[in-house]
Order: sequence, then C-alpha cells, then structure tokens
Amino acid sequence: MKKISAFFVVTLFCMLLTSSTKQITIFIIGDSTAANKSNYKTNPERGWGMVLQGFYDARILVDNHAVNGQSSKSFIDDGRWKKVIDKVKPGDYVFIQFGHNDEKPNPKRHTDPGSTFDDNLRKFCRETMAKGGHPVLFNAVVRRNFMRKVDSTVEDESLRSVKYGDEEVNSDTLIDTHGAYLFPPKYIAKELGVPFVDANRVTHDIEQGMGIEGSRKLHMWLKPGEVESIPDGRKDNTHYNIYGARVVAEALAKAIAQEVPALKKYIIHYDYVVSEKGKGNYLTLQDAVNAAPMGKKTKILILDGTWEKPVIPQGKKIRFKTFPEAKVK
Repeated sequence: MKKISAFFVVTLFCMLLTSSTKQITIFIIGDSTAANKSNYKTNPERGWGMVLQGFYDARILVDNHAVNGQSSKSFIDDGRWKKVIDKVKPGDYVFIQFGHNDEKPNPKRHTDPGSTFDDNLRKFCRETMAKGGHPVLFNAVVRRNFMRKVDSTVEDESLRSVKYGDEEVNSDTLIDTHGAYLFPPKYIAKELGVPFVDANRVTHDIEQGMGIEGSRKLHMWLKPGEVESIPDGRKDNTHYNIYGARVVAEALAKAIAQEVPALKKYIIHYDYVVSEKGKGNYLTLQDAVNAAPMGKKTKILILDGTWEKPVIPQGKKIRFKTFPEAKVK
C-alpha cells in the first residue's frame, strides 16, 4: 500500500504542474462514428471521439460535439456549429469529420461532393482560423462492408435495430461505400493549407487486416443475451463497440501526430482507461484492477470519478495515473 500512496503523491505533483500550463482544447465535430453516447452504462456502443481523451495527457482537453445522425449540413442548420465556434479560442483545434450522413438522400442532411459538401468544410475551416484555431480535416471512417453491391440507401442509425444473424459476403476485400465523399476533405485541406488525416485509409487497414470475421470485434456485433439491454443481439457494421472505438482512436491519434506534429508530444498510452463517463474501457477502478493480468506490468489511467483505493491482489504490478478530474481516496 505504501507504493500505491507514493504513486498518488507523485500524481498530485504532476497534476499541479499541469494546472500551471495552458490547456489546449480539441473540439470534434462529426457523426455517430465519433460521437459520445448517452447510454454508455448499459450499452457498449462508443464513438472514437468519445474515447480519444484517453490517448492525450491532461494538457489536452477533448471536447466532443459529434452527434449521431449529423451531416455537415445539419450540424450547421441545427445550430451545433455555432455553439462550437463560439467556444474556440486561439491555439485550439477543431477536428472535422463528416460524410456518412452527407451521402444520404434526406434533404435535411444531404450535400453533394464538389459543391455543398466542400462549401461546408470550407466554412468550418475558415471560421476556425478566423478565431485563431487550427482546423484538421478527416475523411469518413470505413463501414465494415465485404459486399460488392453497396446499398447506399441504408440509414446507419437504423442499424441499431438489426438483430444478430448470419451475414452475406461476396468479397474477401473491404469494399468502399463512400465514393466521391472521401475526396473533398483532402482537396479542401490542400486548398486552405490545413492538415488532412486520411481516416478512411487508417480504418480500412485496421479492418482489412483483421479480416471478415475478426473485424466484427470492432463493431456492434452482439449475440443474443450478450448484453442485457440488447436481448436480441445486434448486427451493425458502422458503429463501434468499446474495443473498436479505442483501437480506432489510438490509430487516429498516431495518424494525427504525423499530420499535426505539434500534438505528438501530448500522446500517451495506457493499458486500461477508467472513466465513469464511459470515455475509457472500464467504468470503475476496481474492474480495471481486476482485469489486470498477474505478473505483467499494467498501466491504468483514471480519467474522472471519485474512487476508493482499489484492492490489488498480490502479484499484480499496476501503475496508476490520475487526471485532474479524478480522485482516489
């Protein structure tokens, strides 16, 4: 227990140092693939933006405004963009990722690549730069699709009602579903001189590398009874589960560091991240400790919450780190 107490003293010192430095905010705007989820205590669905904080140290604050079902058009029309841009201060970053819903025919969300989609991306970038912020453009993450015939009319949000079952595939290679929507973020980034992160390529390589069956582990593929709140299971090739969101977020953090070198020094990696707000892979500190393997050094990051000191079985080698929002009694 002395080692644990000593560690928390060191952590407190680090927190005091952090509080004396200027905190940079990363705002995220986008759709359900990046969004925070409100029912995280009973549902494992996560957006990559929801768990991104766990890959940056406390000098970075991730403020995620991505919302399920949003397109670049609806994000502006619904007033969501104004709420974000009003908060941006000099030195902050705005991560911009749309496409999944811009593709859909619904007139409240639809945009066209080469015209309205591009115009919205320009608006986000120019208004961010006018505030002294740094826009970063992303293209859409892939859908897990191993079918050569793509049904572009399927609404991603409707996939939450698809029950678990067999899937039809006719390709062992991931097939693109986004088409021309993948290119405007890259072109606009070059036009305006802002960074571009090829999130589609990053996620394609992850999913393709895991294969047809393996890539299911990233998504909301649930067998009946596996999750109490989803008794019939689910077959969803768009939305990520906890594991998938963390895999994608970590890969994107590395890709971002390549395109935005100034952010590289803030990247961290911990085996487990604890957040009572669903921003990690464990909701409680004791659960994370229980999951740690015997005899193997394990690093646990505590993002938020107030916790009793965990019971650590003899033989577990755990190092803890707490963020300013977290307290361990």
